Amino acid sequence: MRVFSMALAGILAAFSLGAAKAEVPALTQAKEGDFVVRDFRFRSGESRPELRLHYTTLGQPRRDAQGRVTNAVMVLHGTGGTGRQFFAPQFADVLFAPGGLLDPAKYYVILPDGIGHGKSSKPSDGLRARFPHYDYDDMVLAQHELLTKGLGVDHLRLLMGTSMGCMHGFVWGETYPAFADALMPLACLPTEIAGRNRTWRKMLMDAIVKDPAWKGGDYAEQPKEGLRTALDLLLIAGASPLPMQKALPTREAADKYLDEYFAQRSAALDANDLLYQVDASRDYDPSAGLEKIVAPVMWINSADDFINPPELGIAEPAARRLKNGRFVLIPVGENTHGHGTHTWAAIWKDRLAELLKTSER
Repeated sequence: MRVFSMALAGILAAFSLGAAKAEVPALTQAKEGDFVVRDFRFRSGESRPELRLHYTTLGQPRRDAQGRVTNAVMVLHGTGGTGRQFFAPQFADVLFAPGGLLDPAKYYVILPDGIGHGKSSKPSDGLRARFPHYDYDDMVLAQHELLTKGLGVDHLRLLMGTSMGCMHGFVWGETYPAFADALMPLACLPTEIAGRNRTWRKMLMDAIVKDPAWKGGDYAEQPKEGLRTALDLLLIAGASPLPMQKALPTREAADKYLDEYFAQRSAALDANDLLYQVDASRDYDPSAGLEKIVAPVMWINSADDFINPPELGIAEPAARRLKNGRFVLIPVGENTHGHGTHTWAAIWKDRLAELLKTSER
């Protein structure tokens, strides 16, 4: 059962209530902080006098003779997640351990909470449905503000992102082409959210707003029926048939898991937060500007990803338009975990090693 729960680390770890603790010494020295952006203006035309951006860091920045940070790595979480989700053992024990590819003794690792997520400013802080309707461009702009003005980082050795963070990686590559030495997007496609990917997201959002208890976002109690349907959809979108069949081989096991899943995940969900998080993808579409990306790209998807299925045939033509990019499709196997393969670093760490080596300056 634990194996299957971790296999949902894609959109379910993304929509998580908290990450498991890893046995990595550097994690005990993690630092958390907040940076407040003044008068932040969203693409919708809305603004906030103060936008709080929360972050977690591992390691220490190293600077060159000009004072520029040379060892910064930023890792971006998925929809509904937080930076601390990368403390999960299947990620942290592989990459952040002593001698690991992203060992904090060598790198300054930055794990932000995106707008609307974690401890960053979000609807449930008080504004509810009056919170600005942010999108991925707003989130990337806020990340840039955090790095440059909050942490004094004007260059990244590596930008890695999973799921929504993967999509942010493509936006970063086009918006700030020279900012990172290398990009590693995991589990996404650089195209408009359409087809089945859009329909399940719209089903989720409709379930929330059409629940009478939602009350236009000004609810006294969470719209439980809408959230239950939302969790149904998240479970299906993040799951993969093979590990699910192995972990839940009987009707009783499957039913028990589902009951536990709802009990564990529904308590901490806020309907407005979730609605905004999913809606933020509404105008994502970097497909027209892929040639703007100049940094080396190691882009990885898994063949059993419900959200980004390979049979769409989108990835390979898109990868050919990257100046210095490579697309890798991990075949379905005993160790893949559907969309959540992006968090199981042992599966793709050799590709990360390759990227770090080829992008050295």
